[in-house]
Amino acid sequence: MAIRRDARILCFGEVLLRLSAPGAEFLLQTPRLETTFGGAEANVAVSLARFGHDVRMLSVLPDNAIGRAATDELRRYGVDVSALRTAPGRMGLYFFTPGAVRRASQVLYDRAESAFARAGAEAIDWSEALTGAGWLHFSGVTAALGPASAAAAIAAAKAARAAGVTVSFDCNYRAKLWAAWDGDPRPILNQILGLADVVFGDHRDIALILGRRFEGEGEAPRAAAAKLAFETWPGLQRMASTRRIQHSVNHHDLAGFMFDRSGDVWETPAIPLTPIVDRIGGGDAFAAGVIHGLRRGLPDARTVAFALAAAALKHSIPGDFNLALESDVESLLSDGGLDVRR
Repeated sequence: MAIRRDARILCFGEVLLRLSAPGAEFLLQTPRLETTFGGAEANVAVSLARFGHDVRMLSVLPDNAIGRAATDELRRYGVDVSALRTAPGRMGLYFFTPGAVRRASQVLYDRAESAFARAGAEAIDWSEALTGAGWLHFSGVTAALGPASAAAAIAAAKAARAAGVTVSFDCNYRAKLWAAWDGDPRPILNQILGLADVVFGDHRDIALILGRRFEGEGEAPRAAAAKLAFETWPGLQRMASTRRIQHSVNHHDLAGFMFDRSGDVWETPAIPLTPIVDRIGGGDAFAAGVIHGLRRGLPDARTVAFALAAAALKHSIPGDFNLALESDVESLLSDGGLDVRR
């Protein structure tokens, strides 16, 4: 199926409330927490809306003040929230402890029995949701939440595929979430990748799903994994990922890659990121950048360059959402984005 550039983009997944320790503190080192909303698919939705796309968020939220605040926050950034549903349950949470110097950041999930996790495959009428849609994006986080969410993710991909809607999927492997219900990610992710047109993932994801090891130096494992992915899943058209080199928690180098079915590969030079303000959501910003480029019909080299620049800018923005505009990304690409714009 050809990648579609028309109609609305749908993002399907759980919206989360993030509670963060301030500054570089340990969690509850002082009795304060900073709050913001996020979640893999919500992050992509906000970024694409900021780039000027027509984006609708599909999710299930609790019918309470927190759920309403999450809806308002998405609406604030231009995301269509008309398809959000409410259901019994709680808001999914995650607690974030920022890293510093050589101390790694930590994420603690608290998502069990959330309204979204309990909703299941029947929570959304996909024939209705896909009306007027050209693209569906979701991630492995949704599939990892439990049996009901895994069934919902598969149902979403099947419905989109049957409707001729382009499907993009971010593998986003989260071992803690799968382990919480003794879920086996391999058959579930294998089935989803068989329905996807665009996949965000690298050799580690393909090794996990297919039970293969990829040997070699440099980018050889990444290229070998992409080749096997295209052989395994005939509908897959593109596979994109980043490579992160960590010098310290606050100093990374980030590069971008994209492979297509014909064997072509596009690689960007690495961008140094230091000091990092907030890396959470960087992968989602990259995914949004790739979707933006493909939807706009940009050349593939420009698409992956745009995506990497978007991811780089996210590292400068507190919270999960990448609030950079298309013009901000283009400025970074044209002049490094360092001069004051007057």
